[in-house]
Amino acid sequence: MKAHFDSDIPTVPYISIIYREHAKFLNEKVKEEALSFGLFPLLITIYHNKGIIQEQLAQCFHLNESTITRNLKKLEDKGFIVRVQDKRTKKIVITQKGEKTAQKVMGYDDEWDKKIKEI
Repeated sequence: MKAHFDSDIPTVPYISIIYREHAKFLNEKVKEEALSFGLFPLLITIYHNKGIIQEQLAQCFHLNESTITRNLKKLEDKGFIVRVQDKRTKKIVITQKGEKTAQKVMGYDDEWDKKIKEI
């Protein structure tokens, strides 16, 4: 079934709908991995940027450091990352469990892309 887009409606509401549907899709996919829509991109970014620091993550996601801190704590509590002191900063290091999980869930965005393009 093809989606019908009303040309009288601005694009922004459609972006919001797509964002919410993407969040629902990812939350369903990653729940067995003890992840969520909010933690998913952090884990993937840490996987691709070994030794990244908190400040870099905050800049990358345009979030304040306190939000990043809370989410890193969740990833740490779940055993996906560890924070290692390196001089004045703490590097974020992905664990073996985190690597395995990241590798498993990275394909979910490709799956979403295929699904959304079918509409």
